[in-house]
Amino acid sequence: MHMNSAPHLLTEDRPEYERILDDALRHAHERPDLAAVGERLNPVQLRTMAMAATALITAAAATEYEHYVKAREEIRAAAASGPDEDADPGAFGPRQSGAGVGVVITVLAPVLAGTAAVIFLLIGYILKALDPPPSFARTMVGAGWFFAAAMAAAILVAAVGLLVTALRNGSTSVPAEEHGEEFPEDVARAREAWRHALLERGILPFLRDALADPGAAPAARIPQRSPNRIPKIGYSRPDFTSPDDGPAAAPRPTFTSPDFTSPDFGGPEHELE
Repeated sequence: MHMNSAPHLLTEDRPEYERILDDALRHAHERPDLAAVGERLNPVQLRTMAMAATALITAAAATEYEHYVKAREEIRAAAASGPDEDADPGAFGPRQSGAGVGVVITVLAPVLAGTAAVIFLLIGYILKALDPPPSFARTMVGAGWFFAAAMAAAILVAAVGLLVTALRNGSTSVPAEEHGEEFPEDVARAREAWRHALLERGILPFLRDALADPGAAPAARIPQRSPNRIPKIGYSRPDFTSPDDGPAAAPRPTFTSPDFTSPDFGGPEHELE
């Protein structure tokens, strides 16, 4: 399996890597090449091995990941920088003002038209009830119905505008699940290309190689440590011996009392005369 030198997997993309790995293990039974999952190695062991080899697996989709990260960073940088400070201030002023006026008109037009319709219709029909009705009563009623039609048209235009905006946002952006960000369509395509390459060229070949490795121990033969078994520590207690068993003691010095004799019992030279 050919591996390219890949950029380091960013922390924000690691949950996505784990999600793709878990999804592949969850649907392993649907792939004939992964039918040995659970016989030689179980999903937990395979996941542990794949997490330890993250750098090796992600290297298979290095080109797609680099393109995805670059496109994402460009979008974030453009959103963070905002308008160019060196640009003409008037270049953004009229456009922002026009957008504000359009929103105000869209919101206020139905309200104003509806209010005018009620006023003109009410006054017009009251005038028509008079005997004889004034000549402008019919004009008031006609103006009221005109504003009623304008109110309906304004409501319809506002609804269509909201629908078009919602469809545009839905088709040109995709939410980043882990961050709640919305990316344009090109970033979404780059992200999907990386995910597909990571699965097809990285995760699945790694799982197939792990299952085909003849040195892989079957899952059922992995020794389990008994929870009640206490391992022995390789130390023995010191060998203490009593003083009686030690080396023989040296002989103790002996003392004798001095030999005192009386003058009467001296030697022959002291005999009495």
